Amino acid sequence: MNNGHELIEALNQIEKEKGISKDILLEAMENSLVAACKNEYGKADNIRVNIDRETGDVVVYAEKEVVEEVEDDVLQISLANARLRDIRCELGDIVHIEVTPRNFGRIAAQKAKQVVVQKIREEERKSLYHQYYDKERDIVTGIVQRYSGRNISINLGKVDTVLTEAEQVKGEYFQPTERIKLYVVEVKDTTKGPKITVSRTHPELVKRLFEYEVAEVRDGTVEICSISREAGSRTKIAVRSNHPDVDPVGACVGVNGSRVGAVVDELRGEKIDIVNWNEDPAVFIENALSPAKVVSVYADEEEKTASVIVPDYQLSLAIGKEGQNARLAARLTGYKIDIKSESQAYEEAEAGGYAEDEYDEDGYAEDEYAGDEYAEDGYADEGCEEDDIMTEAGEEAASEDMEIRDSEE
Repeated sequence: MNNGHELIEALNQIEKEKGISKDILLEAMENSLVAACKNEYGKADNIRVNIDRETGDVVVYAEKEVVEEVEDDVLQISLANARLRDIRCELGDIVHIEVTPRNFGRIAAQKAKQVVVQKIREEERKSLYHQYYDKERDIVTGIVQRYSGRNISINLGKVDTVLTEAEQVKGEYFQPTERIKLYVVEVKDTTKGPKITVSRTHPELVKRLFEYEVAEVRDGTVEICSISREAGSRTKIAVRSNHPDVDPVGACVGVNGSRVGAVVDELRGEKIDIVNWNEDPAVFIENALSPAKVVSVYADEEEKTASVIVPDYQLSLAIGKEGQNARLAARLTGYKIDIKSESQAYEEAEAGGYAEDEYDEDGYAEDEYAGDEYAEDGYADEGCEEDDIMTEAGEEAASEDMEIRDSEE
């Protein structure tokens, strides 16, 4: 404890290298020395330890109350003895009396070392936790270390994590020392340090990659409204612009596809469809089914269902391989989508007894406008009057024709 300056220098070095406050370490040392003194005095309720922040000198003192008659010499001191130390002392005052426990040097130093080492570990763990907690739901770059069974050990700089099989993209394989981007799903504080859960399959990984690559997304000019992903195969994102002069799709694609290409490269060739978001669910669903062309969409906003009709030759494209395109579109829009070809819609319409032109361009039934259903409004009656006029005209023409023939004869 005599080398106070060396202690302060050591603590300054720890603060610089590990980012742990010197004051926190000194406070931990003071508490540990109080605990060491407890063995000597039997109790340490009135024992205080002070370490000078500049010199590192250690002072151990006992706080005692000034009384007329001492009943407990550990906690109390007589007025006469107190005034020997300070003539201004009065009854009820608290005086600080410096004490030096037996074997204080070796025992206290050992105890202090244990507590300080523990405190350093705790503070280092907390520092790491807060450092990576700030990166939760963001992207970090990790270095592949090794495969542990089907899991991958990843170094994130100051801590290691594991990319589990469930969070890996099927078919991706990484070489040791390879640098990869990961999405931080969750950061937990544990006694062994921060536990970081990372993923390569999370949809937000694609969103964050676009934020890094596209300045308009990063500053909020272009907004990614929704995203659906089947990791390793295909992703659909819906974007909209908050500026009238900015094309959201074009901004995300970039010149000659440079921006979306960088994201695709990071995702090892995963296909990405970028579509325009729209407040009208019918239009949004039509966009979401891109690249397929759509004839009509009928969306039920309450039930969150949609009926879509596509040209016969576009049906397989709209559904996609193993239903992937329709499935991603449904996740993107939040609607349950029923896709039919024009032939299927026509057959179902005939089976239901509807006219051939049951669906117009907007997907609404037209049979309700046909025939004389609206006779109460006079449309059907007007048609009948026209037929009557045509009949009277025909009778007059026939009568005139007969008169001409009689005169000729």
